Amino acid sequence: MSADVNKSNPILFIHGLWIHASAWDPWIDYVGRHGYTATAPGWPGDRETVALTRANPDDMNDVGIQQICEHYADLIGTPDVKPIAIGHSFGGLIAQELLANDLVAAAVAIDPAPIKGVKALPFSQLKSAFPVLSNPNNRKKAVSLTAKQFHYGFGNTLSEEESDELFEKWTIPGPGRPLFEDATANFHRSSPAAVETHDAVRGPLLLTSGSEDHTVPAKVTREVFAKYSGGVSVTEYQEFEGRGHSLTIDDGWEDVASAALTWLGDKGF
Repeated sequence: MSADVNKSNPILFIHGLWIHASAWDPWIDYVGRHGYTATAPGWPGDRETVALTRANPDDMNDVGIQQICEHYADLIGTPDVKPIAIGHSFGGLIAQELLANDLVAAAVAIDPAPIKGVKALPFSQLKSAFPVLSNPNNRKKAVSLTAKQFHYGFGNTLSEEESDELFEKWTIPGPGRPLFEDATANFHRSSPAAVETHDAVRGPLLLTSGSEDHTVPAKVTREVFAKYSGGVSVTEYQEFEGRGHSLTIDDGWEDVASAALTWLGDKGF
């Protein structure tokens, strides 16, 4: 891929729970060197910096999946050239929603939060979500992780030192509502975590997972992939051996970025 080739489709990066949008800055530089323009707008309630967002957690109170989807849909608008969505964790679920509604040209969902219909619920996923789901009052509040909770959910393949560095650099409070909505999705007919997996005529989708992910275990993402089986549009799956939920921000993030761009190039983007 050559940096002197300007790609027509811009990239829209979407962060997940507990990680600030600025964590995508190295990715924006990376894809820029490969000819793409890119942006990484935050969720509703996010402030411009990690420090400001930490200082104003109430701005994210009661922000849910539908509101986040509508936020990005409004940002996209109706451009002549649709963007490509690359999302991590809940950002990966949002990317799938945008793709299914034909708002983006293609999507890469990295360790995506499960969509409605997924039944796998490994222990590590429950433990990772416990800081929020253990208290029903968290549904309408923003909740912060501790360094220890981050190490288990995100940095379990990293040393405590590296995990703590990432925690201090990138983490922010996250609204509890998306986790409650996702956890109860299979019990609600009109869940905001529902994604059309079969009949949507849309661009290609890549689902990826880290084999050691605690927050969204690979088993969960493989089940998401299976739900797309037989659909009318292209969906593919890729797994990163030995990687955890921090794979977009830890030392090996460029391997994940390279794989995403290689896949996009193979699909003509």
